[in-house]
Amino acid sequence: MKNKKILIVGAGFSGAVIARYFAELDYKVTVIDSRGTVAGNCYSCRDEETGIMLHIYGPHIFHTDYEEVWNYLQKFGNWKPFINRVKAVSNDISGKKQVFSMPINLHTINQFFGKTFSPQEAQEFITNQADNSIKEPKSFEEQAMKLVGKDIYRAFFYGYTKKQWGVEPRELPASILKRLPMRFNYNDNYFSHKFQAIPEDGYEVIVKNILAHKNIEVKLNTPFAREMQDKFSHTFWSAPLDLYFNYEFGRLNYRSLNFEIIRDSGDFQGNAVINYCQEDIPFTRICEHKHFEYWREFDKTIIYREYSKLCGKDDIPYYPIRLTSSQKTLDCYIEKARQLKNVTFVGRLGTYRYLDMDITIKEALNTAQEVEKNLRTGKCQNAFYVNI
Repeated sequence: MKNKKILIVGAGFSGAVIARYFAELDYKVTVIDSRGTVAGNCYSCRDEETGIMLHIYGPHIFHTDYEEVWNYLQKFGNWKPFINRVKAVSNDISGKKQVFSMPINLHTINQFFGKTFSPQEAQEFITNQADNSIKEPKSFEEQAMKLVGKDIYRAFFYGYTKKQWGVEPRELPASILKRLPMRFNYNDNYFSHKFQAIPEDGYEVIVKNILAHKNIEVKLNTPFAREMQDKFSHTFWSAPLDLYFNYEFGRLNYRSLNFEIIRDSGDFQGNAVINYCQEDIPFTRICEHKHFEYWREFDKTIIYREYSKLCGKDDIPYYPIRLTSSQKTLDCYIEKARQLKNVTFVGRLGTYRYLDMDITIKEALNTAQEVEKNLRTGKCQNAFYVNI
């Protein structure tokens, strides 16, 4: 092919990984981003006053079972093992406020109900608590009731979920809760993946290193303009799906976040992440960022109180809200996208899905390979609208 130029909109993991793939095949790649930083919402940087690495858009712990993704990232920076041991503030069965372990495990169950169950006893007890009349859960609420029953659901999931998503849990798909395991042992590791880590020097460094190639040009503070595409053989779009079409069918629903940032001395909460499950507490969690760097010592501390909200037109979108009521609008955009040529929609925002970092990277590698093959063989006639 004559034009070996690629445009990538968005300098997060999706854009960076795809850019590197094409650059190493001697394509000329231009990456643009409307923000002044790379790494998207994974962006982190050191606070000048305290030296603490701040996860500016909320904490990101990398976790995966995909060895190829893990090995890929090792080429671009140093990683420190990190086990995310989340705590949760809620009331136990008697109404007493306590700090519990999350996800729900044997310790949580015993503490909540005031018991000393063995694993088998706890499993039998929860089976009796669960609503076994629900065969195929159709909503988050039904999935929770089927898994843990009413008491645990109301204590740990109802209020937190309503704050996080801004809707009643019965309006959310059951698939959301499947991301949270139920354990009948004392394992309080929030994730269960083989590889769990945080980059020693932050995500910005990792993404900058991925983008550090002679065939990649990065243009920050550069909004997308339609005429840009004329110079390139293919465009990869990792910004919001509806933005590409100038909101022709209306805005899709995304959630955004506000952070109340507090600086203090010493240790505020003794843990990286503590969830606040009660509906009457307006924030969803408090993150104390110095605890993400257990290998360093800090005299001062910085905490982020996290408030979830519906994404407005001037807010940063964090993740999509896939509600049944918005499916028709989404279908309109998908159909419109399928009619395009030489455009691929990628990543959490571009494909309007809730994706973890490892899935984002894996899909970026696979998509880049597929698109390059078609470009090389001249089969690129229709839009590559993948993974919707």
